[in-house]
Amino acid sequence: MTSGSASTENSSPIRLGALEQQVMDLLWDEGPLTVRKIIEASGGDPAYTTIATVLTNLERKHLVQRERRGRSVFHTPIISREEHAATLMQKALVNGGDRAASILHFVEGIGADDVELLRNYLNSKDERG
Repeated sequence: MTSGSASTENSSPIRLGALEQQVMDLLWDEGPLTVRKIIEASGGDPAYTTIATVLTNLERKHLVQRERRGRSVFHTPIISREEHAATLMQKALVNGGDRAASILHFVEGIGADDVELLRNYLNSKDERG
């Protein structure tokens, strides 16, 4: 994880609509999928063109890439769910006003296990230099 990269600081958060989030969740959970497989996995409700448009939008947002395999086109996430969450958190810090206050409010709101995880990470990072 990088701290304060130029792309994180100069761009607005990658916001996902409900259907975009649903498609990304399927791709993160299942791996590369075709439009038809996404429709099947989501209960068959959305139209083919709707899912194709969502995937085009996700590709434009640099979250998905397409790969032709024979006659099929598979869509694969470019970043992991965790990397996406970390990017959103970084951008929230950049856009949240008082960065220190935002960090402190966040830490106050997390559970003891997460605080311990953070403490151990920071201690190991200090030891490494």
